[in-house]
Amino acid sequence: MKNYLAILGREWKSYFSSPIAYVVMGLFLLISGVFYYLLVTNFVQMCMQADMQARYYQMAVPKLNVNMMAIRPLLHNMSLFALFFLPLITMRLFSDEKKSGTIELLLTSPVTNTQSILGKFSAAAGLYLLMLLLSGLYMAVLFFLGKPEIGQILTGYLGLFLLGLCYIAFGLFFSTLTDNQIIAAVSTVAFILIFWAIGWISGMASPAVGKILGNFSLIEHFDDFAKGVLDTRHIVFYISFTVMGLFLSFVSIESAKWRGR
Repeated sequence: MKNYLAILGREWKSYFSSPIAYVVMGLFLLISGVFYYLLVTNFVQMCMQADMQARYYQMAVPKLNVNMMAIRPLLHNMSLFALFFLPLITMRLFSDEKKSGTIELLLTSPVTNTQSILGKFSAAAGLYLLMLLLSGLYMAVLFFLGKPEIGQILTGYLGLFLLGLCYIAFGLFFSTLTDNQIIAAVSTVAFILIFWAIGWISGMASPAVGKILGNFSLIEHFDDFAKGVLDTRHIVFYISFTVMGLFLSFVSIESAKWRGR
């Protein structure tokens, strides 16, 4: 545990001793904030139009759901933003160690491969969690303006966090394969996009094939979270996907250790 906490602390400090954490968090919050403003503004305009039409035709004002019309689209957009920003915080985890030559010290130190992998993974996951918590301030504003369903928001954020862990796990894996951070980041995005594309292809395939492909789609499993549905099958899928990424990272580091590099 001591070695794990040492790796975690080291990686966490390295994020904030360089511009990367501030740039990634700032851009993620900025872009999420822009989409939040656009979606909420559009929702307010629709409410005003519905109210005007109801008054004109002397009808009851229709009830518009802010969760369905603003929050759900925002959650889906944030899942896409995370796909492009999280590889930026995972690309250096092992690639930088290889490039600087400190990977040999890490492999020969008393720290086990499992401890180093989990420590680096936890540091990246902690930074992502901080990004989500800060973005939650946008949602908090809605409670001063209306009555959104907090359960759906919490479920959506849980889905975002689990989905992000999948991105981070495989970002960590690809960083073990190369000493080039750009290659590690691009490889992560390309790999994850394949599992996004599976969801799109499933809609064009036959019902039987589409159902099978949908089970492997990262975004298909996120849909229920965004709707406020908490299904243990989706949680198990994301955890399994994350564990697979961590396992591949362990195998990659072990093979490098036996090769002596």
